[in-house]
Amino acid sequence: MDDAAPATPSHTDIPTTGPTPDKGERVLDDLAALVRRYVVLPSPEALSAVTLWVAATHLQPAWQHAPRLAVVGPLKRCGKSRLLEVLIETVHDPLITVNASPAAIFRSIDAKNPPTLLVDEVDTLFGSPRAAERNEELRGLLNAGHQRNRPALRVVGNEHTPVKFATFAMAALAGIGDLPDTIMDRSIVIRMRRRAQGESVESFRFATDAPLLHTARKHLTAWLRPLHRRAMRLRPKMPVEDRAADTWEPLITVADLAGGTWPQRARTACRVMTAQEADKDEDAGTKVRILADIRRAFTAEGDPALIRTTRLLELLKTDPEAPWAEYGPHGLTSRGLQLLLRDYGISSANRRFPGGTQAKGFARTQFLDAWTRYCPPPAAAGSAPVAVTGAASAEASGAGARVGA
Repeated sequence: MDDAAPATPSHTDIPTTGPTPDKGERVLDDLAALVRRYVVLPSPEALSAVTLWVAATHLQPAWQHAPRLAVVGPLKRCGKSRLLEVLIETVHDPLITVNASPAAIFRSIDAKNPPTLLVDEVDTLFGSPRAAERNEELRGLLNAGHQRNRPALRVVGNEHTPVKFATFAMAALAGIGDLPDTIMDRSIVIRMRRRAQGESVESFRFATDAPLLHTARKHLTAWLRPLHRRAMRLRPKMPVEDRAADTWEPLITVADLAGGTWPQRARTACRVMTAQEADKDEDAGTKVRILADIRRAFTAEGDPALIRTTRLLELLKTDPEAPWAEYGPHGLTSRGLQLLLRDYGISSANRRFPGGTQAKGFARTQFLDAWTRYCPPPAAAGSAPVAVTGAASAEASGAGARVGA
């Protein structure tokens, strides 16, 4: 079934007989049709991702990582709550949380058979610095629960006995605006948007529509439960690496279990959606961009061993292609530069320059490791290409700066 097919199936299109274990492709196709009936998703890849995420909740004990589903949009009425309604009726053991405390949540998580956490209006928890500070413990719980064997340790009872509480559980979080970076980094991100003219969905009424979704849930359980051990043994070939691979692996595994068109659809969704989020990661992009532009500044000066902070800022802000002249009310300052470089362990210091003068500055050697790790130069002629992401790719394509000592 094509994700992009415009037709909306009627109620009679949903099978009523239970599937056998070899019917995974049909089970996922039927679920995707139901999701598409009630929700307009931003892309075919997003529909595939949502379908596979729902299916993956039914095999949570098999996974090493519990991917979050971040359902975000810029404004109200983008379909976030409607999608959450569909998820509530199709995921494994939904645990709906509204202003729940972290203590209540992790006391509700069964280590052997985790529920699926579902949180609407999560922007009320993290949407402002003050709210985020109040809910820092919840953010920590959601981060810890992404990986198995990360329990919350609390003291209980009059004797203050230390007790470990499980945190591992898949979670869907819906709200306006992006979630905290640490949660987004552990999430499959669905960026909802308001329906355009000509895009329509069926209304959702619990009495008549929930039974259809419950049938899809039963089909998922009947198909996937016997495949638990097989799912644990599978090591699918992933199109991404590192944390993105951890997050997407359960979905790719479910797709491989289903077969048919789903393995290709899952990997396409993984590549496309991961790349989209990498492009949107402005903070990380800025921190890579500053490294690349500093390397370009050193190159423009003839790769000196030292460079004054004032001169480096001048070079950065006079580059018409760079954002540094408008970075803050007065452009990039020495303080702003320090903050951008802090995570790399790079800071300015008093330096002795030719002629015996002293001033704040940087040594070129301070940047060599960070340049190599985060914005490697273009591959030398005849060698394998080097993958570069974000703002660094633009720099790497044209600057040709060298990284040698």
